[in-house]
Amino acid sequence: MPSDLHWVGTWTTAPAPAEGVVFSNHTLRMNLRASIGGDTLRVRLSNAHGGRKLLIGAARIGLRDAGPCIVPGSDRQLTFGGAEAATIAAGSLLISDPVSFPFPPLADLAVSVYLPGQTNYVSPPGDFTAEVAMPVGKLTDDWYFVCGVDVLASRETGGIVALGDSLTDANISTIDAFCRWPDQLSRRLRARSTGRPMSVMNQGLGGNRILHDIRGDSGLRRFDRDVLAQPGVTHVIVMLGTNDLRNRWAKPEEEVTAEEMIAGLKQMAVRANTRGIKIFGATLTPYENETFLPGAWTPEREARRQAVNAWIREGGAFDAVVDFDKALRDPAHPTRMLPIYDCGDHLHPSDRGYNAMGDAVDLSLFE
Repeated sequence: MPSDLHWVGTWTTAPAPAEGVVFSNHTLRMNLRASIGGDTLRVRLSNAHGGRKLLIGAARIGLRDAGPCIVPGSDRQLTFGGAEAATIAAGSLLISDPVSFPFPPLADLAVSVYLPGQTNYVSPPGDFTAEVAMPVGKLTDDWYFVCGVDVLASRETGGIVALGDSLTDANISTIDAFCRWPDQLSRRLRARSTGRPMSVMNQGLGGNRILHDIRGDSGLRRFDRDVLAQPGVTHVIVMLGTNDLRNRWAKPEEEVTAEEMIAGLKQMAVRANTRGIKIFGATLTPYENETFLPGAWTPEREARRQAVNAWIREGGAFDAVVDFDKALRDPAHPTRMLPIYDCGDHLHPSDRGYNAMGDAVDLSLFE
């Protein structure tokens, strides 16, 4: 690899645990939007949640057209150590060989993976990785196994990891509209006339918490894998804590204090700074009277949210602050989201709200 180039993640996701899902002789086509472009890429596949080895029968990447279709002639075979098939050990990661694949910034890509033994699109039985219009047996908004696409980029190119829960994953937003706040941040970075090139890697995971596992590992447990290990990462924005407060699983032993949440966030800051990575703390957005989980908001939990946000703003542990709370709250009722930014459940933003979050990030932080 030329010394003036390095690998940078142009897209990432936190793979969903495949709980109760069985793939046997199926093809998955995962549709994603790149942040930065390039001429050479590689794809990362994860078996992080698997309890046994995972056989990859074939994998390809192409430019997405519409729905489950790719642009004819655009797809390329992915290989692993020169072979078309590979096995991923339980809990491990597999990186494809580099492949020549020119694509522009903000391009829509499609990665097709055939699982012979084991919206995104799941095929009927069979290997359809090379099909232009893949037959669809099932639709899913979860990400399985495909966890990243890296691109060879100039040494000055940096990478931003967005670490969060469903408010970062934005699983409650318009499908294929790319209205997540990391998507909006990526568009704004691309539209700049000056400044270093920056990719954006979304590591949001619905239900995620700072301190406790539930749907996948806690933020503290996945920080090294999902942030520090990302190729080319230079910055991280952390927005975690809402689910710690809500304790939606009603486990008394997992009811947390503001001090415990702050201690967890401090650890992330220390671990990032030790690696020379800038870390920005994002304030927690209001959720009074949420309907997604009635009763999850209480005055006591609101007091903890306010305490954590005050520490994020004033504690000095982070290199900068991204004030999502200020961007979304109703000035007349600060414990609630402004109605125009509310999807209707009083917890998750609307598409407009997610874009407002992306607009709240100061781009000068990355210069």
